[in-house]
Amino acid sequence: MVNFKQIVENNKELIIKKTQELIQIPSVLDESSSSEDAPFGIKIKEALDYMMNLAKEDGFETALDGGYAGHVNYGNKNGKIIGVLCHLDVVPEGTDWLYPPYAASIVDGKMYGRGTTDDKGPTMAAYFALKFIKDAGIKIKNQIRIIFGTDEETGWRGIAHYLQNFPMPDMGFAPDASFPLIYGEKGRMSYDLTLNSWDDEDILVSITGGERYNVVLEEVKAIVKKDLTKEFETYAKDNNLEYNVEVIDNLYHLTLKGKAAHAMEPHKGVNAGTHMCNFLKDYSNNQMVKYVADKHHLSHVCEKLGLDYEDYEMGPITCNIGIMNINKEATRVTLDLRYPVRYDTDNFNKKLEEITSKFNISITDKTNKTPHYVSPEDDLVKLLYQAYVKNTNDSVNKPFTIGGGTYASILERAVAFGMMMPDEEELCHQRNEYLNLDTLFKGILIYIDAMLALGEVDA
Repeated sequence: MVNFKQIVENNKELIIKKTQELIQIPSVLDESSSSEDAPFGIKIKEALDYMMNLAKEDGFETALDGGYAGHVNYGNKNGKIIGVLCHLDVVPEGTDWLYPPYAASIVDGKMYGRGTTDDKGPTMAAYFALKFIKDAGIKIKNQIRIIFGTDEETGWRGIAHYLQNFPMPDMGFAPDASFPLIYGEKGRMSYDLTLNSWDDEDILVSITGGERYNVVLEEVKAIVKKDLTKEFETYAKDNNLEYNVEVIDNLYHLTLKGKAAHAMEPHKGVNAGTHMCNFLKDYSNNQMVKYVADKHHLSHVCEKLGLDYEDYEMGPITCNIGIMNINKEATRVTLDLRYPVRYDTDNFNKKLEEITSKFNISITDKTNKTPHYVSPEDDLVKLLYQAYVKNTNDSVNKPFTIGGGTYASILERAVAFGMMMPDEEELCHQRNEYLNLDTLFKGILIYIDAMLALGEVDA
């Protein structure tokens, strides 16, 4: 009987060191440095190379799909492929961290850094789980395949390219969310909105902020022709927002800072973009400003659009504005919506077009990724949940559904499985993201039991 608890205990320093090294690579999408070898930029490729080289050093069978993705494999090649779907890219770090976002600083048992929980920490936990199984010489009937994706936070182009060249796993899980287990993920619709005309006489010159659809817009800057300094200061103070005013070439630069959060939970953030529009709506006749203020400010579940809906199992539809570029040359405002499995998307599209047209706004781009659902009675769910309960003694928290989207939805039979514990603070996509080291070590043990259960030990 292999004592995996002791093995993890004996390897804590190595686990921490390798996790820190991965966190210290700022693997944010950077298409300005993209190439045939590094389609999403040199830093994402660096993170992929790091994991592939580590796996080779540890004696794993590996395969690389250019700079798009890679995998490590262990088990019986004639058995089913059990996919463990991870990603190595991260969202931009933002500002005002307690500790440098790529230093992987350890303070009070916590490792701080962008990607510690989404998704490099969980990726490393899954990797060490498979490494310790392999090093123990345990034979399994199936094959465990950890897949390293590279473009999960933006377009999923990496995993899509990989699956054109490698077989689809038969089942699996994505260690990219929370324990105990997530068996359903909301669908995701995104929209780009543009303004059809511009009034040169209006006080507004521009509003700019945000980088990602799936992050609550944290900081925004507006440039206006009129001195609104006193009114702006009053608004910012009344709403407990950080602000700044600069006068440059007789134009007034107004900056607001809110709070970032994941788009699946927009109520946990403070959207600086909608606040800016809400402030300016009384001074500007810009129709995009009016639309955002009227239909989206402090409205996270589409109630101001008249399109809200609450599902008994998956909760409400949610909406986030993540990118805002409003100016004479080109206007772009993005919506990121997460909707439950029973939501009427055709009606949403029809009504949104009706509403935006009244503001002289066009929908210039839209996408729709349908919801993902695996029955909670499926054996996959039961086996993974048992692995969680065995290592935590927690049978109170039950499998649930979320608004986020993970690689689990790529497979018909896959779920999101950890690595955040039920009582932990959720800081994905926010400043000061951190990973509890105890969770890292516990996660390895949970993933070991999960891999052994799905791999089926060959006695």
